[in-house]
Amino acid sequence: MQLVAKHAGLKAPIAEGEWFVLIEAASSLAGLREAAEAMLGSAFEQEIALDGVIAESGAQAAQLWALREHVTESEAREGKSVKHDVSVPLTEVPRFLSKAGEALAAGAPGTRVNAFGHLGDGNIHYNILVGAEHDAGTVNRIVHDVVAAFGGSISAEHGIGQYRVGELARYRASAEMELARTIKRALDPDNRFNPGKVLLP
Repeated sequence: MQLVAKHAGLKAPIAEGEWFVLIEAASSLAGLREAAEAMLGSAFEQEIALDGVIAESGAQAAQLWALREHVTESEAREGKSVKHDVSVPLTEVPRFLSKAGEALAAGAPGTRVNAFGHLGDGNIHYNILVGAEHDAGTVNRIVHDVVAAFGGSISAEHGIGQYRVGELARYRASAEMELARTIKRALDPDNRFNPGKVLLP
């Protein structure tokens, strides 16, 4: 949110906090507004939430979504980053964020974490702002080792592609990789489907 305020000129209409959660809900039934207010009130009473706001119009909802939609652009304006599209079990997200932050502070001091994503499915865009002194391969290994320790995946929403082929081989057993190659060869003997991506011959 600090990057969005700095580079997009957008400020969240709530108090600063360690976490920001954006929820959109819709229903054809009556009572959604009351249910949202009750949920927010309960979160305040239990001190789960420090502050919150409910959009009063479509324009206000768009303003809230703009905060989320400008995160990637604001990160790019801040400088170079090493991006990760990872997932961990939903209940482990807070502990993963803590452990990964500790590992980066020890192994790549001076980096800054910009983590955002989809709370409902454990998918985290765990991006690391780096300087000229940081090596992307080292940062990748640090982050992915923590992901693996939590039983997560180094590729959640965006796939392996070409960028993660080497990392995939590090985290998958050789038997798994050979089985995948066998299936690919059976379906694609001439290696015409996405050559060089996910599985190297």
